[in-house]
Amino acid sequence: EVQLVESGGDLVQPGGSLRLSCAASGFTFSSYVMSWVRQAPGKGLEWVSAINSGGDSTTYADSVKGRFTISRDNAKNTLYLQMNSLKPEDTAVYYCAADSARGWYGSSYYTRMDQYDYWGQGTQVTVSS
Repeated sequence: EVQLVESGGDLVQPGGSLRLSCAASGFTFSSYVMSWVRQAPGKGLEWVSAINSGGDSTTYADSVKGRFTISRDNAKNTLYLQMNSLKPEDTAVYYCAADSARGWYGSSYYTRMDQYDYWGQGTQVTVSS
């Protein structure tokens, strides 16, 4: 059974930091491009960041560039998102998603939500004073 389980969401003050994790099982994690996608209250899905299967290429949405860092540990089948300098507009449910397509493409490719094979259940991040 394929599972993606996010954790690490919390209530944090503006300017604070959080580290999200996504534990994968039931598929060959190291062969998949992984993304973080978020959904703010009352809004649609927004792609945040992607990382290639080997972990040496990354891409970010302009809204988080310079503040968020995506990484992965293929030995632990785990994806991470380090979030710094958090803003109230970062408040959302954060999902990890897996894409089996081979190769590495530009950020516009990873914004397409219908291409992802697997999704997690999400973890809530709230940025508020």
